[in-house]
Amino acid sequence: MAQIQIKLVKSVIDRPERQKRTIKALGLGKIGSTKEVENTPQVAGMVNAVKHLLEVTEL
Repeated sequence: MAQIQIKLVKSVIDRPERQKRTIKALGLGKIGSTKEVENTPQVAGMVNAVKHLLEVTEL
C-alpha cells in the first residue's frame, strides 16, 4: 500500500465530537501536526470524514 502524509490545518474546536475522535484516531493533535500512514481503506475513510480539516499528500 502507498504511504500518505496527513497534516492538521484547521482547528477541531467547535467541531462535532465524532470528528474530534477521528482526528485523535489518526494520531493528530495540534494544528500543524503531521503523520505518515499507510493508505488502507480504513484510513482513507477516516481521512474522507474530516477532509475539510486536513491536508493530504501522497508519498
